[in-house]
Order: sequence, then C-alpha cells, then structure tokens
Amino acid sequence: MQPKSQMDLFGAVSLTGFALLLAFNQVVIKVTNDGLQPVFFAALRSLGGAVLIYLWMQVRGISLSIAPGTVLPGLAVGAVFAFEFICLFLALDLTSVARTSVIFYTMPVWLALGAHVLLPGDRLTVMKSAGLALAVAGVAVALLTRDGDDASIAGDLLALLAAMAWAAIALLARGSALREVRPEQQLLWQLVVSTPLLLLAAPFFGELFRDPSLIHWAGLGFQIVAVVSAGFLFWFWLLSIYPASSVAAFSFLSPVFGVALGWLLLGEQVGAELWIALALVCGGLVLINRPVRSRSA
Repeated sequence: MQPKSQMDLFGAVSLTGFALLLAFNQVVIKVTNDGLQPVFFAALRSLGGAVLIYLWMQVRGISLSIAPGTVLPGLAVGAVFAFEFICLFLALDLTSVARTSVIFYTMPVWLALGAHVLLPGDRLTVMKSAGLALAVAGVAVALLTRDGDDASIAGDLLALLAAMAWAAIALLARGSALREVRPEQQLLWQLVVSTPLLLLAAPFFGELFRDPSLIHWAGLGFQIVAVVSAGFLFWFWLLSIYPASSVAAFSFLSPVFGVALGWLLLGEQVGAELWIALALVCGGLVLINRPVRSRSA
C-alpha cells in the first residue's frame, strides 16, 4: 500500500481495533504481573516475540541483512524499547489500569512535540498547541489526585516515562535510516536488543517468579503472539503508510477503553478526578490530530 497524506476509512477502522487491543493489553499485563515479576515478564515477551518475528521473516523470505546506516538507530530503538517496557510493566504493578491508561496514552502529545522539532512537515499549529495544553492539564490532574488504594505516584510517573519512550521510538523509526527498512526489521531490532537488556535488569527488581499459574502463562502467550508480534508489527506497518500524528491520534480511544476495561474487568475505582483527566487528555488528543484543511479546500 502506498503512503498516504491523510487518514482513510481502512486506517480509521484498523486503528480503532488496535486501540481496543492496547487497552485490553493493560489488563493482561496487570493480571500476569501477579505471577511473573514485571521486568522478567517483559524480557520473556521480547524473547518470544523475537523468535516469532524471525520465523515470520523466514517464511515470507524477508531479508535479515542489516541495512546500511541502521546499526546505531537500531541499537537506540532497542534500548528505548527496553526502557519503555520496564516503566510500563512496573507502572501496572504499582497503579491501576485506569490511571496507567490515561497517562500512558498521552504518547501523541510527546510525539507531536518531538515531530514539531525533528520531522519536517509535521509542525504544531494553534489548534495543536491548544490540544497539547489540554492534554498536559489532564496529565497534571491525574498526577495530582489519588482516587483509590491502588493509586501510586511512582506508578503514574513510570507510565508517563513509558509514554515519552514510546514517542521516542516512533520518532526514531521515522527520522533515521530505519524508515527505509521493513516494519519486521524495525521490530526485530527492538526485540533482539531489548531481550538481553531486560534479562540483565530483571534480577534487580525482585524474585523472577511470583507463583505463576495457567492464567499467567496464558497472559504471556497473549502478549507474545497478539501484542508484541502481530500487534506492534501492524502498528509499524500503519505508521509507514499514514502520517505519524494521524496514526497516534487514534490512541485517544485507548485510554477510554482502558478506563472502561479496568472498571469492568478488574473492578477498579474510577473517581471523578480521573474522569476529568480522561476528558482533558482525550479532548487534547482530538485537537492535536484534527485534520488541517488546505486553503484550496
């Protein structure tokens, strides 16, 4: 599929489904953390995902050769990927799915800021700036209020760092030689580099096993197959077709889905302050990614 300058129906439907997958993913991580130490869990996920992506590339006949100029950015995205998921998995170990979803899915805010500085043709407008202000206000509300026993400031801050790391990965993918390679190769860089980093870091965060049962191993399998392999590969493919800000726009649905699933599936407490934060973040993301009409149109 040829790159497009604007979002179309296929992209909108695909990204809505991906947003729901990411929201459910938060629930899966939260539950699986009860059986596997979070950083070790992230390492196993990267290892399993790397194996599946490698097999996929072998079956499809996709070259595994390293493209010129991709070594340094490949190592960089792998390191940032490891950092992102250390932060995210620990955040979900410390705080609720609802709070993590509101904060983590502010990724488009940090992506828009970075794209304004680093990516030509993706500049901030007055409308986008207003959206940034709204979304940042929403994050501030979430960080400054505690709405239950599972509300942790450390978890909230880790979710914020994870969001910024996710944005950095998207910027590296589009602003370096990695933009010239296939999504499978981009993802393989992240998984292969992050696996040893996460395995080395895991012992510093406690016992590796927390009495895992079948549901926890099932959660790991879901992560490897549905999220880190098929899901992220699909996201990188969409990122190669549609503008970065447009792809990120649909993540405003993920915090909505995340808060709803945390409440429905895990019985999490969702106070009025968190709903206000969610409304501000989602409103800001809508403004950030509002299509710009040309003068001729």
